[in-house]
Amino acid sequence: MYQNLAIIAAFLLIYSLFAGRFESRLLNGPLMFMLAGLLLGPSFLGILQPRIDREGLRILAELTLAIVLFSDAANADLKVLRAHEGLPLRLLMIGLPLTILGGWLIGIWLLPQIPRLELAILATLLAPTDAALGKAVVSNLKVPAPVREGLNVESGLNDGICVPVLLMLLALLVEEQTQSPLSLSLELVLEELGIGALVGMVLTYIAWLLQRYSGRHRWQTPMWSQLTLPGLAILCFAAAQALGASGFIAAFTGGLLASHLFSEQKHHLLEAGEEIASLLSVITWVVFGAMVIPWAWSSLTLSIWLYAVLSLSAIRILPVLISLTGTGFNFETRLFIGWFGPRGLASIVFAVMILDYPISASRTLVATAVCTVLLSVVLHGLSANPWTARLASRNH
Repeated sequence: MYQNLAIIAAFLLIYSLFAGRFESRLLNGPLMFMLAGLLLGPSFLGILQPRIDREGLRILAELTLAIVLFSDAANADLKVLRAHEGLPLRLLMIGLPLTILGGWLIGIWLLPQIPRLELAILATLLAPTDAALGKAVVSNLKVPAPVREGLNVESGLNDGICVPVLLMLLALLVEEQTQSPLSLSLELVLEELGIGALVGMVLTYIAWLLQRYSGRHRWQTPMWSQLTLPGLAILCFAAAQALGASGFIAAFTGGLLASHLFSEQKHHLLEAGEEIASLLSVITWVVFGAMVIPWAWSSLTLSIWLYAVLSLSAIRILPVLISLTGTGFNFETRLFIGWFGPRGLASIVFAVMILDYPISASRTLVATAVCTVLLSVVLHGLSANPWTARLASRNH
């Protein structure tokens, strides 16, 4: 255990010291962490030997996603949804459903052996984008502000939107497998979503009241106040899960309400949460490279590789082009927005989640998700800086 910890800590230390050098080239954090896990893990050098079972991986990934969901939702400026010709709103309300539909149709063509309901689950778990993987784009001031803000808001909200869709599809699957009444399955899911949302809102409101009361009496300290929102994010997630509801919905709705209630201080209060999420993400990506990629590699077929390529290209880009029809963005900018929809943490967590359900083609679905994320980390990481520079030069 200590050897694994020392290796991960050493890699994190070196990367933190030279991150600016790495990221100014063609590399990014997730790509480096994933490659480090793959190279140092059991499949190659064998120096890194993470002893983590499926349950441990699920807890790590879920906790990371819960904090990311809360932070992204809390950071989201909902006024931006209608700004810039409604770019984020178009991507979420038109582009996202079309992406899920496109993924389902391509799945029917390329993976006909998989039941259609399971293909819908695959399409949904691969629909959300990852802001961390697109950081080179959304944080680069050379990228036009509408594009940066649009992609940032989209990636911050689409994983939270996909959670109820995924849960509905899984409820339909359980109903189909167990012959239980459909109405009962949907009722349970709606209760899970409703209770999750209620837990997130109630706990966030209570936390806000306590924070105001403490602030009036000057009982807060700068150091400890940074842990308020990370603690709230974990509390929303864990409390909802303990009550049998969706912790992800609780974290997401809690974050949305926190964005409104803590508006004046939220950026300061969220700094520690984002740092905790970054640290957990590093561990997740290293474990993904060391364990998950080798596990899935033997299941990868030509059809899966082709689906992954199409998931990152046509399945994402065509819906974006359709959703942005009639806007003032030129074709290359719309193509740029369509391409930078990287798949990452949410897809990994959703893939781990579905292993607990009676899915006949679960290994194929997880392998496809792994393949898509792997390609996304490499292709989006390598293309971010060159295309950003090209777009900036054409706009000046």
